[in-house]
Amino acid sequence: MERISIAIDMDEVLADTSKKVFQTAIDLGLPVSKEGLRGKSIWTSLTKEQLMVLGQAINTAGYFRDLEVIDSAIPVVKELSEHYDIYIATAAMEVPFSFMDKYDWLKEHFPFLDHNYFIFCGNKKVVHADYLIDDTVAQLDNFTGTGLLFEAYHNENMKTDHVHVSGWNDVREYFKKLRES
Repeated sequence: MERISIAIDMDEVLADTSKKVFQTAIDLGLPVSKEGLRGKSIWTSLTKEQLMVLGQAINTAGYFRDLEVIDSAIPVVKELSEHYDIYIATAAMEVPFSFMDKYDWLKEHFPFLDHNYFIFCGNKKVVHADYLIDDTVAQLDNFTGTGLLFEAYHNENMKTDHVHVSGWNDVREYFKKLRES
């Protein structure tokens, strides 16, 4: 019997990327605050010039290497990997220097996952899994399977048809119920 497949986004789902991006923006003197951005993305809240400055700072070797792991991600993903095929699908096309950092980060924090199941892409429509756990509604809208919207600062209170999960314990419960049905 073929196992169900779950694709999992990296940024804001496995890794707390926004924490480092916000600190970088503040260090650069850009007008941002996490509270001020609740419900909207930093990438749509800055001017074109500010985005270029922030983008240059982020697109450097090593930037994505030391991100913090989202609470409970490791044990829950490990548990899911015992029942499902787990893919990591991370949008990395806009930040070319992130590829090696993300790969090394995943190997360090999720060594139990098969690196052949790491997908570096842009539009996640190309990902053919049964489920996608992502924090970006546009990615879930493009995905052809079932999407789970992972709660993040920029999608709070967003109305969508996707299943909402507020963290990894919600994810655990969702898939536990799926296995039991």
